[in-house]
Amino acid sequence: MRKFLLYISVLAVVVSTSCNNQLRRIEKSNNFEKKLDYANQLFQKKKYNTAITLYTDLVQVYKGTEKFEPMYYNFAYCSYYVKDYVQAAFQFKNYLDLFPNSPRAVEIDYMQAYCYYKQSPKVSLDQTNTMKAIAAMQTFINNYPTADKVSEANLVIELCRRKLEKKEFSSAELYYNLGFFKAAGIAFKNLMRNYPDSDKSDSYKVMAIRSYYNYAKNSIPERQKERYATVLDEYLDFADHYPNSKLKPDAEKFYTLAQNNIKTLDNEQIKAKSNQ
Repeated sequence: MRKFLLYISVLAVVVSTSCNNQLRRIEKSNNFEKKLDYANQLFQKKKYNTAITLYTDLVQVYKGTEKFEPMYYNFAYCSYYVKDYVQAAFQFKNYLDLFPNSPRAVEIDYMQAYCYYKQSPKVSLDQTNTMKAIAAMQTFINNYPTADKVSEANLVIELCRRKLEKKEFSSAELYYNLGFFKAAGIAFKNLMRNYPDSDKSDSYKVMAIRSYYNYAKNSIPERQKERYATVLDEYLDFADHYPNSKLKPDAEKFYTLAQNNIKTLDNEQIKAKSNQ
């Protein structure tokens, strides 16, 4: 058994050395047809990193020939398959610039947009590429409204919007937890406006009401009444938009507290005047 394993190991080394030697010979060769054929073989065998090396050397050789488009198609996908999505997006864009009337234009346009989606990071990080993915996918839908990939493009947009929603929620929640209640109220209202179809839209509104209540409660006495009035307005807006929400009792609690605090402030003002 040990002899067999040793034989396999030696054989693997011999094969690897042979392949490397062959690659070096082809790289140095001026036989471009042979080099292109070998690059295509590597692509078919999913040896994309090695294929990229050969395709890179061949771009200028075959540019303007009938073999250039299929070669560049493989070249672009090599970057995608090795998960170099920045380079892949660049190559797909170049493909569209070089071959705008290609039968593969719809496919490549989608792949360019999809590369932005693949670059979209986790929620806690900057979401520039997420927004680029949304814009690129929407452009794709606008350009090819009847394409087979439209449903997938819409799904990508929805997934990206959910990520952006989570990002905005994290920011709003952070404002609230840090005690920046006015900023939190504005952020939660923006969440509701930006994602009106979200199943959490009513909870964002409740958090806005809660934030404005705490903002009023922690204000100087001279500004409390007008700020409690904001809580009342926000609750009435909530009741109008979400009359059947399960969170209505939570919103009503702050509405009642704000009403009672306004009454207390009014009574204190009347009492102060009567003592003058």
